[in-house]
Amino acid sequence: MFVAPAFAQESETHSETGVAHEAGGAFPPFDSSTYPSQILWLAITFGLFYLFLQKVVLPRIGGILEVRSDRIAQDLDQAARMKEEADAAVAAYEQELATAKAKANAIGQEARDNAKADAEVERKRVESSLDKKLAEAEARIALIKDAAMSDVGTIAEDTVGAIVQELVGAKVDKSAVSAAVKAARS
Repeated sequence: MFVAPAFAQESETHSETGVAHEAGGAFPPFDSSTYPSQILWLAITFGLFYLFLQKVVLPRIGGILEVRSDRIAQDLDQAARMKEEADAAVAAYEQELATAKAKANAIGQEARDNAKADAEVERKRVESSLDKKLAEAEARIALIKDAAMSDVGTIAEDTVGAIVQELVGAKVDKSAVSAAVKAARS
């Protein structure tokens, strides 16, 4: 509310609070005559505030801190227990993994050994088959060679007889040609 200066001088009460103005008076908290009552009320207020803190606030805060401390201790215990369980599970997993690796290695070694044995048996069978076929081939070659060699003698006798007949112009004795060819072969 706006008050004109002339109106403000005429009125001795404060327009908003309705309290009369005192001329030349000090601010009551700074007035030394009111110090003893202020100190008394300060002590009473401080005492009541101290009792309120001691009886109401601090027990609640202590309870909250104790609950939190218990909860943290329980969480730490649970975490330690879970860590032990996890460590046990990891150890069991590693043990099972090592067992599985050992079993896989054993199975692999057994399979390699079986494959080697089978390959060796197959190799021996193939070798014996090839040896038999080689012996049969050598026998056939020997028969063919013997047949060819017997035919070579006859061919040589015929060829020698024909050459001599051409050169000499007379008929040659086959027995003499045959004896000469046999002498040359030996």
